[in-house]
Amino acid sequence: MKEDRESWRSFFVWLKERGLTGVRLIIGDKNLGMLETIPEVFPDARYQRCTVHFYRNIFSATSRNKMKAVAMMLKAIHAQESKEAAREKARQVAEKLKEMKLSSAAKKLQDGIEETLTCMDFPTQYWTRIRTNHTIERLNREMKHRTKAIGAFPDGQSALMLVCARLRHVAGTQ
Repeated sequence: MKEDRESWRSFFVWLKERGLTGVRLIIGDKNLGMLETIPEVFPDARYQRCTVHFYRNIFSATSRNKMKAVAMMLKAIHAQESKEAAREKARQVAEKLKEMKLSSAAKKLQDGIEETLTCMDFPTQYWTRIRTNHTIERLNREMKHRTKAIGAFPDGQSALMLVCARLRHVAGTQ
């Protein structure tokens, strides 16, 4: 699947045709095709930028020897008790980044922080689960790894059974 606007539109429409309704939040990695399509197909849905991808964007403007300190500061933003407190902490972190001579990282933080705080409009017990799509990406990688390790399946049913068994295990342990 390409990640252009039309591909995302086709995918979202397909999901709706299969019965998906009531979408309130879409979590993504700031793919422009997806962002352009959300209001068209899911007008009531809000967008949450994946914090893991957001952090990686900031790390791309951070020297390796400052990476650990920057990571701790970024995590402190999303550990705040409210959206307002997180905004204030983000402002403080941006100032600290500028003091550390990381003005490019500070700009990336200021430009993108708001879309990573959408999760804070939902009940607090869900914040850690809906602030990133990294969990599902990791699960998809594991499924790909397990199915590649088998090589050739005798039929589609056996592949489906392997994936479903793993998903049941993950669901039962989370």
